[in-house]
Amino acid sequence: MPPPNRSGSSRSLGRRPQLSDDVASFVRNRIMSGEVRPGDFVRLDETAAELGVSVTPVREALLTLRGEGLVELVPHRGYVVAPLTRSDIDDVFWLQGCIAEKLAARAAETIGDETIAELDDINVRFSDAVRIGDGARIETLEFSFHRTLNRAAAARKLAWFLHNATRYTPAHFYSSDQEWGVEAVAAHHRILDALREHDPNTAGTETRDHFTDGARRLVRHLDEIGIWS
Repeated sequence: MPPPNRSGSSRSLGRRPQLSDDVASFVRNRIMSGEVRPGDFVRLDETAAELGVSVTPVREALLTLRGEGLVELVPHRGYVVAPLTRSDIDDVFWLQGCIAEKLAARAAETIGDETIAELDDINVRFSDAVRIGDGARIETLEFSFHRTLNRAAAARKLAWFLHNATRYTPAHFYSSDQEWGVEAVAAHHRILDALREHDPNTAGTETRDHFTDGARRLVRHLDEIGIWS
């Protein structure tokens, strides 16, 4: 699950966000992980105070999220989290999986030994981060693994679309799940085996399954906390 955004909680920001994109990422991750629920209000002043920014980037971020359909404006009351359905989660991960599958398949056809060695090194460090539960490093290295793989595909437009689709991946949710981390390490190994064999079908299938696993875990979590109620 390649998380391009690190913001799952105020702790995981790593720095105070200065731009509305950073704030939007923070709120988006909270919505997608169920930390805030449909019908909850997202208060400008409270969010600004939590992140240590002015109200202006928060207001701009909420306008962005309104355009994405994640929040709605209630006249004279503010912004409220929009309804979120199982189909929404399935659709987001289906799109991510389709694009990632294509990128991995293309990469498998031409990837060189140097890039495979780089991916191996990233996965070793990723495995170490999972073992000790270092959430920030898990998020960074998971992103690095998939970014390196996607670059090897030499398909910049597809990579751009995937980058935008993965904005809806709640990185903090996954990095705090030890079970997901262990499975992600194994998934990376299977992808690497397919890349070494220059097997586009298996590389694509294993990558897509990685995203499907992420969707199932997130839906199960949202079920357990009663987000659909």
